[in-house]
Amino acid sequence: MSAPLYELLATDPSGARRGRLHLRHGTVETPVFMPVGTAGSVKGLDQHELETLLEVEILLGNTYHLYLRPGHELVARHGGLHRYMSWPRNILTDSGGYQVFSLSKRRKIREEGVEFRSHLDGSRHLISPERSMEIQLALDSDVIMAFDECPATDAPRAEVASAVERTTRWLDRCIEVWRPAREAGKGELFGIVQGALDGELRDEHTAILLERDLPGYAVGGLALGEEPARMREIAHRVASRLPADRPRYLMGVGFPEDLLRCIPLGLDMFDCVLPTRCARNGLLFTSYGRLPIRNATWKDDERPIDPSCACPACQRYSRAYLRHLCRSGELTGMKLSTLHNVWFYLTLMREARQAIEEGRYEAFAAERLERLGRGPAEA
Repeated sequence: MSAPLYELLATDPSGARRGRLHLRHGTVETPVFMPVGTAGSVKGLDQHELETLLEVEILLGNTYHLYLRPGHELVARHGGLHRYMSWPRNILTDSGGYQVFSLSKRRKIREEGVEFRSHLDGSRHLISPERSMEIQLALDSDVIMAFDECPATDAPRAEVASAVERTTRWLDRCIEVWRPAREAGKGELFGIVQGALDGELRDEHTAILLERDLPGYAVGGLALGEEPARMREIAHRVASRLPADRPRYLMGVGFPEDLLRCIPLGLDMFDCVLPTRCARNGLLFTSYGRLPIRNATWKDDERPIDPSCACPACQRYSRAYLRHLCRSGELTGMKLSTLHNVWFYLTLMREARQAIEEGRYEAFAAERLERLGRGPAEA
């Protein structure tokens, strides 16, 4: 008998969940942070490093970007995204909804889908629910995200309600395309709960999505500028209404402290561009808080980035040398910074999983949050 898609292994008194997600390209230990490989590549790292050094079990790719360049038809001709990018493990693809909706001056929403101009060359395109499914199925993703409308968190209630209703209609159109493909061995579809910061709309949309009995559910439309406490309140409200036997994905979150505070809300999956984007801009995450490596503070500092970190950058190089590389614009500096940040995030999640298994997550998170507040000078 095959294993269920999601296997709940333990629940901590804090509410944190320890589980396993069984996908086509291997098992994913949860809670999990998924590095973002927007265009089929995690910027600054190659697949060998991701697979063997960082032991990443699932990456995130983006439908919008891969559709525009190199094109999903080309990727399909090369055997799908796994083969095209030489990645043997799992891939989750965002539907492209957030990207096209972020192009506020370049897109027009209608019932058929979203018409937009490419940020690359200004050409016109239309992504509909059916088109989003077509693209993701051509990419051969392991987790396929439903096409949704992501309203601004401060939008009027009527506008948010309209977006929620359209997201539901679009989900049903996604399901029509996805269901026969799944029977043929394609990936799993996750629905996305929308509703901005309106608790009642979130409750209503969650109930509607549960009627579709999907393989997994995501909380979307958060981490868009609202207060972190409000974000967590809404995320918890949705997660508490989702079935225990399905994976729960909080999209686009976040900083290390966000992860530590969101895991006990009963969430399993997270992603964010922060570790890689911040690395490229000289901001490193450490056990003792954020370290802006370009600052003159570190020009003679012989300590590693983080004395508690076992990544190759910390084991071999000093803050002083890495500062020199980054200030000189050396690609090696960006690469080492990215390696460290992704390592830090994945290690934090690995430690969180162990703490949940041992029933001590609350103490673990409190200790980590206290250390994050000290500052890297005290490392």
